[in-house]
Amino acid sequence: MTRFRSLKMLLPYVWPKENLKLRYYLSAAFVFMIVAKVSTAFVPLAYKSMVDTLSGEHGQLIAIPLGFIVIYGIARISGSLFEELRNVMFVHVSQNATRLLGIRVFKQLHALSLRFHLERQTGGLSLSIERGTQAVAAVLSRLLFSVLPILFEITLVAVILWRLLSVWFAVAIVVTVTCYILFTIAAVGWRTRFRRELNQANADANNKSIDSLLNYETVKYFGNEDFEARRFDQSRQLYEFAAIKNQISFTVLSLGQTAIISVGLVVMMAMAAQGILRGQMTVGDFVLVNAYLLQLYQPLNFFGFIYGEVRQALIDMDNMFDLLELDREIEDRPGAKSLHLTKGEVVFDQVNFGYDPRRPILKDISFSIPAGKTVAIVGASGAGKSTLSRLLFRFYEVTDGAILLDGQDIRHVTQASLRQAIGIVPQDTVLFNDSLRYNIGYGNTDASKEEIERAAKLAYIHDFIVSLPDGYDTRVGERGLKLSGGEKQRVAIARTILKNPMILVFDEATSALDTHTEREIQAHLHEVSRNHTTLVIAHRLSTIVDADEIIVLDAGVIVERGDHGDLLSQNGRYAAMWQHQRREEDEKGE
Repeated sequence: MTRFRSLKMLLPYVWPKENLKLRYYLSAAFVFMIVAKVSTAFVPLAYKSMVDTLSGEHGQLIAIPLGFIVIYGIARISGSLFEELRNVMFVHVSQNATRLLGIRVFKQLHALSLRFHLERQTGGLSLSIERGTQAVAAVLSRLLFSVLPILFEITLVAVILWRLLSVWFAVAIVVTVTCYILFTIAAVGWRTRFRRELNQANADANNKSIDSLLNYETVKYFGNEDFEARRFDQSRQLYEFAAIKNQISFTVLSLGQTAIISVGLVVMMAMAAQGILRGQMTVGDFVLVNAYLLQLYQPLNFFGFIYGEVRQALIDMDNMFDLLELDREIEDRPGAKSLHLTKGEVVFDQVNFGYDPRRPILKDISFSIPAGKTVAIVGASGAGKSTLSRLLFRFYEVTDGAILLDGQDIRHVTQASLRQAIGIVPQDTVLFNDSLRYNIGYGNTDASKEEIERAAKLAYIHDFIVSLPDGYDTRVGERGLKLSGGEKQRVAIARTILKNPMILVFDEATSALDTHTEREIQAHLHEVSRNHTTLVIAHRLSTIVDADEIIVLDAGVIVERGDHGDLLSQNGRYAAMWQHQRREEDEKGE
């Protein structure tokens, strides 16, 4: 039933209601397909006529039957011509369907929750999408213009042989084809499990290789190149064994198909030979039967491959369509309006949340960030600090309570307008493997060259960029690995400046940097956040001493709050953290 589901989901892309041009192309492709097969069916008939004419009693005296030769040539050319015209028409339909489905899957992946993306395996996912989109063109091409034409041609040949020779020739054709199809379906179903093992082994090897290469530096740090090679080799061995079993099963399938076709050939040629001996058939009839059988042999021999390909393509499409049916978890509610900010006040009102219902992370969190003010969140690792920023961006829904922006519950506004109003400088800035101009311009994809450079100057990275040989066209490498931590953070600041949001989030934006770079970037962050509502999630307390309010989280609960001076005077958790970090800095000689 899942196969029918895939075909049903594919139908609107093949016969789109809103695109009459593509409907015309598909209709024309079908017409050309029928004309091509009818033309091909005339080839043996013309061949028979030539043979009968030349082998008659007065064949030596008769001029070469130019008319039959011309018809023979026209039929062959017409068959090829209309096949190619069919392909030209159909490629518009198949490629358009592939493109639209690819876009739909791409959008769906971006619409799925952060939870899905944290749990996914990039290599296997990318393989499923690639196979699924390729399968669309394969299914359309094979079903519509391989399977149907073969069945149409077989029917046409059976009718011709029935009308010209005998019903038994038509019966022989039908029986041969039926046995062939039944054997093919059974054999392909049997070898599907070998194909599935092959795909799983391939995906596993792909996942391991991509995961290892993404963690290139970690592999080097621990000298685990040989370990990674062994893991990869184990996956490749599984693939090797699966590939061998897959090939053996394919050989069995191929031999069985050849045997059935060969038996059909022998039976029908024996029938034709007997007809000639009895004087009921001519040599041309024998040639006709032989020509039709040889003409059908190639597409029939190809039918097993087509069926297997279609079956596998439908499996690949199922995997892709499964992605389309995944629950998005976070969706705009019906009638959701765009966020409208006038001040930029942020309120967390009795917020409760847990990634797993059995393990709550935030418990009854309430605080507000007045417009234009800065509130810092501090606490031990795992206290729930970064979870606050994820909830603010609505990557997850709060379990209880609400988050309000200028009095508007973020669950009731569109996600696009919410995220447009917030800018973030994260702890780990991940960049696209593209130019510096592209990465800074990502904050506003419509920004001009001058606006991008202005943002870079405000983030104090312009001078560094122009000192590079390729300037703003310098590629940063995958995930920005060609840049230092400080340089990546400046790029993050620049693109946040270019976005120009009313609300800013600094999620431990300098915790991974050295002290000198941290102080330099921290000064830039202060400039950027001036007159903006700002949430700072901090590890180093020295970076948030000027915050209007500091909130101390412990195990998802607010245990202290106040400004820097108030918290030190309370001599509580914050004061202990402050003293501990000061001692660490003193020991380092800072």
